[in-house]
Amino acid sequence: MNIAKSSFLISGIYDFILGLIFLIIPSTAYNYFNVTPPNHWGYVTFSAAMLVIFGIMFLKIAKDPKNNKNFMPYGIMLKIAYIGTVFSYYFTSGIPTIWVIFGVIDFIFLLLFVYSYKRI
Repeated sequence: MNIAKSSFLISGIYDFILGLIFLIIPSTAYNYFNVTPPNHWGYVTFSAAMLVIFGIMFLKIAKDPKNNKNFMPYGIMLKIAYIGTVFSYYFTSGIPTIWVIFGVIDFIFLLLFVYSYKRI
């Protein structure tokens, strides 16, 4: 399996499952990670649904990276948006550690996505 297929497959599974967890059992996830939830669960529900949608898109890319290259920039932009948000708060006002861990994971995926995009 090439790097594009494997990185989009792993990210697709990761994002899909993470999104499902926060979509189906958000309070359990927040409690597990010891994070105070936002003032309304709608923020979590929408973000989790978007993560599920992107996870599905990553799985589609993994099936045929060459013919689905046009979707890769959206995944790259998603990773940049999340990483930028997390680390701007981390360096300015603080953020719970779990979001930083997710940010580091997404940074790794970002590098793999950009590499894959340039190679195809």
